[in-house]
Amino acid sequence: MTSETLKEPEVSPPDRDEAQDELESELRQFVTFILGAEVFAVDMAPVQEIIRVPEVVRVPLAPPSLDGLANLRGQVLPIISLRHLFGLDARDNDDTTRALVIDIGQPLGFVVDRVASVVGVEPSKIEAVGAISSTVDTELLSGLIKDVGGHTMIMVLDFARLIGREFAEIASLATSAAMVGELSSALEAEDEEDGDELQLVSFEVAGQEYAIAIENVQEIVQVPERIVEVPRSEQHVLGVMSLRNRLLPLVSLRRMFALPPREADDHSRIVVVSLGSTSVGVVMDRVNEVLRVAKDDVEAMPGLLARDSDLAEISDICRLDGGERLVSIISTDHLFRHSAIEEALTTVDILNDEERQAAASQAGAHEEVDADDDEQVVVFRLDKEEFGVPIESVQEIVRVPDELTHVPKAPAFVEGVINLRGSVLPVIDLRRRLGLADVERSDRQRVMVFLLEGARTGFIVDSVAEVLKIPREAIEPAPRLSGEQAELLARMANLGREKRLVQLIDPTQLIQKPELADLAELSA
Repeated sequence: MTSETLKEPEVSPPDRDEAQDELESELRQFVTFILGAEVFAVDMAPVQEIIRVPEVVRVPLAPPSLDGLANLRGQVLPIISLRHLFGLDARDNDDTTRALVIDIGQPLGFVVDRVASVVGVEPSKIEAVGAISSTVDTELLSGLIKDVGGHTMIMVLDFARLIGREFAEIASLATSAAMVGELSSALEAEDEEDGDELQLVSFEVAGQEYAIAIENVQEIVQVPERIVEVPRSEQHVLGVMSLRNRLLPLVSLRRMFALPPREADDHSRIVVVSLGSTSVGVVMDRVNEVLRVAKDDVEAMPGLLARDSDLAEISDICRLDGGERLVSIISTDHLFRHSAIEEALTTVDILNDEERQAAASQAGAHEEVDADDDEQVVVFRLDKEEFGVPIESVQEIVRVPDELTHVPKAPAFVEGVINLRGSVLPVIDLRRRLGLADVERSDRQRVMVFLLEGARTGFIVDSVAEVLKIPREAIEPAPRLSGEQAELLARMANLGREKRLVQLIDPTQLIQKPELADLAELSA
């Protein structure tokens, strides 16, 4: 036999590509940008795109840092000046100025002086915010990046916190959307790692805290101004609302649990709960947070209570903060078997069937598109912006007289009165009502006369442009920027082909109810 020399097996060095991939997977991507003399960064995740600063339509009653609204490929995009937010001197946009389109619940464009680069940062180079001297409040920063991209220090700006502090109305919409959207995707990614945890969306009703598993929550939306009531329905059923071209039945958890009724307010939210292809909106007093709860802290509802019809929807109780905080977990399976939910879903099915039958009947008759498919508005201008009011709300349009008669002790918001065919007509400067700068009187100005709760009132506008027919599909909700703006300028006509944004005013919101009494007395 011949003996063979055994050789030690060769050990290959680590694959350099794999090592590089592992390193890159740990890097966090940031967009860096310049504002004044400072360098900032934002996490790449919420940045949708970087664009040149578009032309904007200015919005009255909006926060002063809002430059205006732009049309970005058919979508209305609020454009916000970071310079204004940080108290820096205003400067004209140039070839380097850019807008970062960041989506935190809804897309917003933030104007910066210049975008520097996209950098990958190792976690070890990100430090907590210390005592730094900066033009920015450190509460708006989430961290500091040291010695990256040729910069000694880069401040990481927390846009979610910035929006929450400066744009409360936007933040209230953004928080609920981001809460479910981001954390539900995180739930899928961490299923194996967090098998011993539950993720729950918690909310309050009558001071008691409840929760629903996050995988059963589609989204969280605000309570609409108008809910279509359903005749002869149970008291638990509030009605139906339109949510992205579909009917959503709404039920009140307060009424289902026989709790004292309460009107919806700014904190109230609708939690859209899904079970397969079916969805129901459940109205809550307030949405709190997303909870990560260890399964050890969750116990089944006691059998005696679980048989109680009022508590049948509650499957488990979780004890937090050493047992001092009790959160009742609502089972969507049990919830959807409640008679109120079943009736609400049946109602929507009936309404959808009626809608389909009406559409089929209309199509079968080959009727032409009715004039109701358009909305007629009178378009007028204030400065360079266009506004519209329903044509039926305008009683007449007259010239502004050379002089307005000032009435002693008249309300401060009244510019004066004029004699219109023997009647006293109070006149209000619409620029002043909308917080715009005053201008000198001109021949182009007009007085638009509205009938508001029985009181004829005139509003001075810069000029009246035209009567315009607007297709209903071109009318959409305006971005909610402030409470007053959301009531007065709740809708917007987005005329993409003409590159026009016409802000639609609700004349009934031009004067507050206490002021209407003063106007009626003045007219008399």
